[in-house]
Amino acid sequence: MTKPRLRDLGISLGQLAPGPLNAITDVAGVKVGFTTVIQDTPHVVRSGVTAIWPSDSIYTDHLFAGYHSFNGNGEMTGTIWLQEQGTLAGPVTITNTHAVGVARDAICHLAAERFVENAWHLPVTGETWDGWLSDAETFPITTEHALSALKTAQGGPVAEGNVGGGTGMICHEFKGGTGTASRRLSAEQGGWTVGALVQANYGLREMLRCGHAPVGLEIGSAVVPPAKEEPKDQGSIIVILATDAPLLPIQCQRLARRATTGLAWVGGFGSNSSGDIFLAFSTANVVQAAAKMVEVRMLGLDQCTPLFQAAAEATEEAIWNALVAAETMTGFKGRKVHALPHDLLRQAVARYQRRD
Repeated sequence: MTKPRLRDLGISLGQLAPGPLNAITDVAGVKVGFTTVIQDTPHVVRSGVTAIWPSDSIYTDHLFAGYHSFNGNGEMTGTIWLQEQGTLAGPVTITNTHAVGVARDAICHLAAERFVENAWHLPVTGETWDGWLSDAETFPITTEHALSALKTAQGGPVAEGNVGGGTGMICHEFKGGTGTASRRLSAEQGGWTVGALVQANYGLREMLRCGHAPVGLEIGSAVVPPAKEEPKDQGSIIVILATDAPLLPIQCQRLARRATTGLAWVGGFGSNSSGDIFLAFSTANVVQAAAKMVEVRMLGLDQCTPLFQAAAEATEEAIWNALVAAETMTGFKGRKVHALPHDLLRQAVARYQRRD
C-alpha cells in the first residue's frame, strides 16, 4: 500500500511546483533502491540500506558533485576525493552508523562484479544512527543487504518512511526515516528540476514547524509520548540533492549548502551531536573517466538563485514526507517511537493558516 504524503493531507509547502512524482527520481536517470531489515531474533533489528544511482553508467561516466557539512558529527565517506576531484564516480548509499564500511565496500564489490576498469574506488556512503530502535552493535547489515539495495534500484515513485537506511530513525521525537520531494522550475527559469532524498534522524519536538504552524508545540509530549524520557537533539540528517541543471562542482557545492535552509524551515539547527551532511550532483555534464578533453556547460550565476530555492523547498518537503509516511515502531529493549498523528498535524496547520 502506498504511504500517505504531506500533500495527501491537504498541506502544501513552498512556492515552486513539484515534479510529476515529487521525488528525486523526477531528475531523469536517477534510481533509488532499498533493503529493509526488520527482525526480532536472534537480535532486534530495525535497519537497512538506501541506494541512489545518479545514472546507470556512473562508474565510468562521472558527474559533477559537491558536498556540505552543516555539522560534522557524522560520516560521509569519499568526500575528501569528491572535493578534490569534483566528480561523483559511483552510486551513493545511506545506512546506519555502524554499517558505513559494509555499504561503502558493497559499491566496490559491485564495480568488481561488473568488471569496471577504474583503478580504484572511493565511494560515497552516509549514515545516521538507529541504535535507539535497533541493536546496532550486533552489526546486522551485510554486504548482501547493501548489494540488494544497489541492484534493485529503480526509477518512478520512491518508498518513504520506515524503509531502507531510514528504517530505525527518529525525527523531532516522532518516527522519522526516508523522505523525498522535488521542485521543477518554470520554463522562464530554465525548466530545471531539483530532487531531494533525506534520511531524517534529528531534532527536538519543540522546534518542529510546518509552514507557519509550531507543530511540535501544538502536539506536545502530553498528547503523544516522546521516544526518550530526556529528549535530546542527538540525531543526524543526510540529504542527497540531484538536478539536471548544468552545474560545475563549486555550483553543486553551493546547491548542497541550500539544504540547510530547508532543514531550518522544519526546525533543525545543527546541534553539537548532529551529523548534518548534504551532497548535490548534476546529471547534465558527463565526464568520462578516460577522456583527455571534456566540454562542459555551466549555468549562469544569477540563474542559480531559483535552483537554490528549489533545493531548500525540496529538502523541507522531503523531511515532512518522511514524517508523514513513517509508522509507529517498537524496537530494541521494547522502546517505542510514535508516528506523527495525521489528524493532529492537519489541525495544527489549520490553526495557523493565513486568513485572507
